[in-house]
Amino acid sequence: MRSTGSPRAGQAGRAGRYVVAAAALALAAACGSGGGTASGGGAPAPGHGGFTPPKLEALKSLGPGEGQVNLVAWAGYAEDGTNDPKVDWVTPFEKATGCQVNTKVAGTSDEMVNLMKTGQYDAVSASGDASLRLIASGTVAPVNTALVPNYADVFDGLKNKPWNSVNGVSYGVPHGRGANLLMWRTDTVKPAPDSWSVVFDPNSPYKGKVTAYDSPIYIADAAVYLMATKPELGIKNPYALDDKQFQAAVDLLKQQKQIVGEYWSDYTKEIQAFKGGDSVVGTTWQVIVNVAQGEKAPVEAVLPKEGATGWSDTWMVAAKAAHPNCAYRWLDWIISPKANAQVAEYFGEAPANTKACAQTADPKHCDTYHATDEAYYSKVFYWTTPIAQCLDGRTDVTCKDYSEWTRAWTEIKG
Repeated sequence: MRSTGSPRAGQAGRAGRYVVAAAALALAAACGSGGGTASGGGAPAPGHGGFTPPKLEALKSLGPGEGQVNLVAWAGYAEDGTNDPKVDWVTPFEKATGCQVNTKVAGTSDEMVNLMKTGQYDAVSASGDASLRLIASGTVAPVNTALVPNYADVFDGLKNKPWNSVNGVSYGVPHGRGANLLMWRTDTVKPAPDSWSVVFDPNSPYKGKVTAYDSPIYIADAAVYLMATKPELGIKNPYALDDKQFQAAVDLLKQQKQIVGEYWSDYTKEIQAFKGGDSVVGTTWQVIVNVAQGEKAPVEAVLPKEGATGWSDTWMVAAKAAHPNCAYRWLDWIISPKANAQVAEYFGEAPANTKACAQTADPKHCDTYHATDEAYYSKVFYWTTPIAQCLDGRTDVTCKDYSEWTRAWTEIKG
């Protein structure tokens, strides 16, 4: 595989397998990830995004491979042994299919969208904030899942969702999933929290040591909290916010700013902040918890009772892919049990394939990431691009789109 762009920065010791992936996650979400809808908790029906995508057809049949495939991917998603000789699911793919993999590692969702619009790439591992943009612009085409045999074994909780389908039409195959958790230092934060209130209470005893996620998407975290604590606002989807709902979330975050010590986007800095005690409570990922605990930081994490935001990335095929047959072969490979287990474990997320759990090196991996626990993920509001047409199905109001989320985030941080 020929990789261009910056692969991930140095990995070391026990953190390596997990941290590498977190880099991609941190950059993906912090630098431009959009919001999501939950698979439960009042989520809209699949495809009720309020827009009609360009009429494009999926590949009808699989032909001979074209000899190569050009990917845009998060760091850690297409490993060929270059970063770690023991981590390689690309070389076996190349040998099995004859499709040479060329990967461009992207640091943000905005970068992914821009790269795909050049027409130089065949497939992309799009996060929820990018996927609807790619669909609406006609940059990616529907995916004929019948040509992806391993799709049959993907968890039902990830199929035909608002971030990877429109009106029941699939636009990709799910790669994996994860939740944004609440982490705290067990020697400082007592009793153990079970609510996001610990990071939103203006009278928090942890003022100055609360950490928050540095991204416009964090507005959705405030909306999730308001869904539970201020039902009179009528928020049904944290990414479908009308003027009043959006302002309530912005106001809550401006209030929170008074107790935030640091907004983080670099996972390594969050780990160090918790290890050193500069941060004692805030938003995190399971992979960061694993690494911090591995480095002897006294931390624990929980999915709070109000629920949380989260992600499920989707492999999508370019509408004008020069190598569509190899692209489809890659989609099938990356969600095959063994490869999906490898990438999920390396990256630090739950796999998409139901059979992958039996293939992980760590037999407890799927338990750690709640891979088969749909009740757990029913409380997760997966990232999906906020658009003007309300994602919760309302047609009598206009919702704030992602550009307005971005402007508001700049205002919140001051």
